[in-house]
Amino acid sequence: MAMALLLASHPGPSAAADAPQGGSPADNRVGTFSLSPMVGGVSFAGDQHLETAPVFGLRAGYNFTRNLEAEALFDYAKTRSTLADNKTDFLRYGADLLWNFMPDQKFVPNLAAGYAGMQLKSDTKGAFDLGAGFKYFVTEDMAWRGDVRGIFFDNKFDQYTIEYITGVYIAFGAAPAVAKLPAPPPPPEPVARPLPAAQPTLNLTLPPPAPPEVELVANPVSIKKGESSVLNWKSKRADTCDMRPGIGEVAPNGSTIVKPEVDTIYSLTCKGKGGTGAASAAIVVAQPTKAEKRFCNQPAVLMINFDTDKWNIKPRYHAELKTVGDFLNQFPDAYGEISGHTDSTHTDDYNQRLSERRAQAVRDYIVKNFKIDPKRLTGKGYGEKRPIASNKTAVGRAKNRRIEANLVCAKKGAQPAPAP
Repeated sequence: MAMALLLASHPGPSAAADAPQGGSPADNRVGTFSLSPMVGGVSFAGDQHLETAPVFGLRAGYNFTRNLEAEALFDYAKTRSTLADNKTDFLRYGADLLWNFMPDQKFVPNLAAGYAGMQLKSDTKGAFDLGAGFKYFVTEDMAWRGDVRGIFFDNKFDQYTIEYITGVYIAFGAAPAVAKLPAPPPPPEPVARPLPAAQPTLNLTLPPPAPPEVELVANPVSIKKGESSVLNWKSKRADTCDMRPGIGEVAPNGSTIVKPEVDTIYSLTCKGKGGTGAASAAIVVAQPTKAEKRFCNQPAVLMINFDTDKWNIKPRYHAELKTVGDFLNQFPDAYGEISGHTDSTHTDDYNQRLSERRAQAVRDYIVKNFKIDPKRLTGKGYGEKRPIASNKTAVGRAKNRRIEANLVCAKKGAQPAPAP
């Protein structure tokens, strides 16, 4: 009896082999969803003239592997200008990819990169971020975490924001461990049976296999230069497929995104045991007009001048402003900003007020005379802050005294097409 109790209290090798395998019970697990309420601070580059402020955020993530994790993010802060008693909302929403190191430990450091929309001073811009952080698991489903992000926008590394936050990481939804099944019993010994009598064979000739069936479709079939189209294809009885021009070997079924510069016919050729099959699809590329080349998605300097300390628009510049109004009517989805700029001859405050009045005068003229929705066009002055030439020469100062049309030729909120 004592020997039986001793054996029962100490499982043998087979019991140990059936125990679940893996890392620590508190670590980064595959297939978990997570929520992370966060709090911290946000600081701004000096030329943004904003005070450091507390920030509140939320993260929602998913672990594709023990290392790779994706997170949706939302941050909010209310800061104050260092130049005036004005409050400003800071809002950021987007997504990050995290690469977790040492995922089987309680302390899991990570590197992160992502992209988000950022609203600051009533202006929404795209911004990418880089940073690092950690998670320290207290229990299997809960960890303390901390993150630091550098946020860059306007394609300028001197326009940045630093965000440092901490919070609680709550994991849920992981698949349970699968217990090992007992080994199947050995098969029974075969029983000798008499061989059946030989049957006569039929001499049947099978037909040769059919060639592959191939289908290729482009959507849309007509695009503007710079836009994308999606090629979708499928095939039957195909072993290998090749698509031209410029794509090469592809799977027998799939899709890809293309951005041709000119009219292009794409052809798909598939080979199988029965031979070869082919299909094609044409994409027509509309070339941009002269107005699109001037105004679409790039600053366009308007040929308009003002008298000293004046912002009224002279009749001889009406034809130039008509080109902007006609363009906005021709492309109803276009929107943007009329910006005013000065040289550095006078004081900063004087130049700022003068640039604002001139930009607003041009914007109001276009909206009123060409019946443009006021929501599509804004006017903003930058004073002497954005020179395009040296203010030490008369030629440079003349270039800096300008009015620009900065127009976006895409629907508001539209996302760029993903890369093929």
